[in-house]
Amino acid sequence: MSRPSYKPRPKQSSARDLLPIQACIQPSTPIAGENVDLYADGACDTTAGHGGWACILRYGDHEMELGGHAEQTTNNRMELTGLLEGLKALKRPCQVRVVTDSQYLRKAFTDKWILNWQRNGWKTAGKDPVKNQDLWEELILQAKKHALTFVWVKGHNGHDENERVDRRAVAERLKLRR
Repeated sequence: MSRPSYKPRPKQSSARDLLPIQACIQPSTPIAGENVDLYADGACDTTAGHGGWACILRYGDHEMELGGHAEQTTNNRMELTGLLEGLKALKRPCQVRVVTDSQYLRKAFTDKWILNWQRNGWKTAGKDPVKNQDLWEELILQAKKHALTFVWVKGHNGHDENERVDRRAVAERLKLRR
């Protein structure tokens, strides 16, 4: 008798992934400000080192889209820059729900990697220097201004805003082609 063949289903975002998880760094006083959704992404051609970042800020009936590019960079730097530039665009403290497809970015805040890195003198658990320390330090300053929660979404999986910021980040990266 032949056994039926089973194909694994593609991993979907679980309900748990879609729940906002509070960042490990928060303002010292509670934020009563506006609720903002921030969608951020980065893209990089690792061969050429051309990168692009993008973010969408949505609050009330308003929306702002930002983007930029850099040479000699990495995808992770662009992911961090998308979030950083979005937070810097906020003019007053806000409650920010960050929606990202970057586990690196999300887990640094939700799994307390940042706190461990600081405690270890900006060294990883393996005693290597933390990459992108300059951006992490800027993000810490922003996290102390805004109440951040993080929501992870699977990249390239049909999430409208995530797809938009991905397209914008790639378009920004392509501006550097010669």
